[in-house]
Amino acid sequence: MTKINFPALSEQFRLERLSHPGRKVRIVIDTDTFNEIDDQFAVVYALKSSDAMHVEALYAAPFHNEKSAGPEDGMEKSFQELIKIRSLLGRDELPVYRGSTRYLPQKDEPVESEAAHDLVKRAMASDPTDPLYIVAIGAITNVASALLIEPRIIERIVLVWLGGNAMHWPDTREFNLQQ
Repeated sequence: MTKINFPALSEQFRLERLSHPGRKVRIVIDTDTFNEIDDQFAVVYALKSSDAMHVEALYAAPFHNEKSAGPEDGMEKSFQELIKIRSLLGRDELPVYRGSTRYLPQKDEPVESEAAHDLVKRAMASDPTDPLYIVAIGAITNVASALLIEPRIIERIVLVWLGGNAMHWPDTREFNLQQ
């Protein structure tokens, strides 16, 4: 097993990053949009909130349930849904990237995808004083893969993920975390 060396971040650094910067933020949205309607609303809300945020890219996340034949099919359906939303809003210039076609095979093995590589590129191009915000509202595979591909992005991002449970929760059976 390969050990990934992530940069050490102080508690103060992390708390500062979680404070609102008091200005418009740059974001990417990583989403399993076809899975449930809440992701569609979140994408539209973000795109219509140009006074508070600038959406730089959309990433399709994998999912598997009764609406898909597997993670790859779920990601592709979410990709097509993002294209549809982008078109309906007249935002054809906004890049949309295909994400992971499977979940992480091991905790230290990334899944290569357009989304993971674009996230690395955008994060590394970000000034550490103006981090890229990642709004992840699906399986965290694309973001985890980007971190495994280039661990230094951790110093240039703020991650907001809709997934997992509180530390006191008795199990980890939450849809986005399981996937």
